[in-house]
Amino acid sequence: MESLWTIQEILGLLPHRFPFLLIDRVLSKREPNAPGSRVGAKITCLKNVTFNEPFFQGHFPGLPVMPGVLQVEAMAQAACLAFVQPNQPEQDYFIAAINEAKFRRMVTPGDALHITAEIVKDRGSMILVRAEARVDGQVACEAEILAKISLKKARPPGTQ
Repeated sequence: MESLWTIQEILGLLPHRFPFLLIDRVLSKREPNAPGSRVGAKITCLKNVTFNEPFFQGHFPGLPVMPGVLQVEAMAQAACLAFVQPNQPEQDYFIAAINEAKFRRMVTPGDALHITAEIVKDRGSMILVRAEARVDGQVACEAEILAKISLKKARPPGTQ
């Protein structure tokens, strides 16, 4: 499977690091419908779920299941990558709300989580994203993510 963005490029775009970087690859990205708007931007990302994930030790012994909150976090990271625009000032992206979250099937070690995120509303400093994660073509998780966007502020030395 070919990548649009590799993990090295993703590391340059997202501030997350182990154990919270949950996107392994960007498979495709569609640009917004109109200049000056982010509406219509859509991305497809991949998260390979392995038994080596640190959360599987306690969630749950004997029945390893990826926590739903981490599935939502993976969708939020994909949503962030959907709004990234080349040649724009660096911006921060913060979850403001999670709406209509539904978990339809368990995500377990060995699964390839294909995550899509599409920006459906753009209000400048707020965007609404519809996201879903699929395993073997079946919806595992879906939600609407409301995100607050602001220009990136300087961080103390040693942080990102």
